[in-house]
Amino acid sequence: MSIYRNVVWFMKGFQEYTKSGYEAAAKHFTPADLDVNLSGRSFMITGANSGIGKSTALEIANRGGTVHMVCRNKGRAEAAKDEIVEHSKNQNVHVHIVDMSSARQVWEFAQNFSQNNSLHVLINNAGCMVNQRELTEEGVEKNFATNTLGTYILTTVLLPALKKAEDPRVVTVSSGGMLTQKLNVDDLQFEKGTFDGTMAYAQNKVKERQQVILTERWASQHEGIHFSSMHPGWADTPAVQLSMPDFHAKMKNKLRTEAMGADTTVWLAVSAAAAKHPSGLFFQDRKAVATHLPLAFSRSSPQEEERLQATLEQFANKFKP
Repeated sequence: MSIYRNVVWFMKGFQEYTKSGYEAAAKHFTPADLDVNLSGRSFMITGANSGIGKSTALEIANRGGTVHMVCRNKGRAEAAKDEIVEHSKNQNVHVHIVDMSSARQVWEFAQNFSQNNSLHVLINNAGCMVNQRELTEEGVEKNFATNTLGTYILTTVLLPALKKAEDPRVVTVSSGGMLTQKLNVDDLQFEKGTFDGTMAYAQNKVKERQQVILTERWASQHEGIHFSSMHPGWADTPAVQLSMPDFHAKMKNKLRTEAMGADTTVWLAVSAAAAKHPSGLFFQDRKAVATHLPLAFSRSSPQEEERLQATLEQFANKFKP
C-alpha cells in the first residue's frame, strides 16, 4: 500500500468513521425508517454473540423478528442470547454453533438449516483478524477461511431458501480498510511475501475487498434478492480491542459505540428505504458510497473478479459433504 493511499484513507476515516462522523451523518437520518414490525420475518446473523453482530441481533429482536445467531463459542452465544431475550422480551432467538472457518461445518449447517427453516435476511457479520499466518484443520489460511470462504459457502447454500422468501436480503458487514486494497486473486491465502494481519483483514474481510466484489457479482446474478455491503465505521468492539490494541488505545475516545456501528446493518436489513436502492451497493451511514478512493488504483478487471468467484467455487466444492 502506498503512503498516499494510507494518508488519504486515515484522513477520511478520522473525519467520517469516528463517533463524531456518525453523529454528523445521523442528523440526516429518517427515524421512521426503523419503525418497523418484523414479526414473521427470519434473520440469520453470523458472529452474533458480541460487538456489531450482537447489537444487530438485539435491534431485530426488539422489533419482533426471529433471530438465528450463528456463533462459534457456545457459552458466549448462550449468554448473549439470554441477554437479548431479557431486553427484547422476544423468545424467538435461536443459537447455532458453527465455526465459520471450517468449510465443512458451514456446508453442513447451511444445508440442514435451509431444509428445516425459512429465511428472509442473511447478515454476514462474522470475521477474524489473525495477525500471524495460521492454517485451519482443513489447511486453509484462517482469515481467508473465515472471512471469505465461509461467507461464500453460507451465502451460496442459503440462496435457494432466500429466493422462496418475501423481500429477501443479504447484508455483508465490510470495512473501510478495503478501500486501500486491490483484489489479488493469485494470493488469496497470503502465501507470498511477509504476512500482515491488518492487510489480510482489509483484503479479505467482511470488511473486505473480496466480499464487496462478491456482493456486486451476486447482485447481478440473483435477481429478486437485495444484496448490499456496508462499512460500520470505527466501532469500539471486542474484536477491535483484541486484534488492534494499539489502534484501540489511541482512538478509544473517538470510536463509535457498537450500536452506532450496527445502525446501517440494521437499516439495510429491515427498512423499506434501503430496498429502494439498487442491489449490490456499498453503504456507510445509510448512504451508498464509492468502493474506491480517488487515484488509489484499487480497481480490478471483470476477468479478475470472475476468477475470484470461480476460485471460491472450486474451494467450496472441495469441502462439500
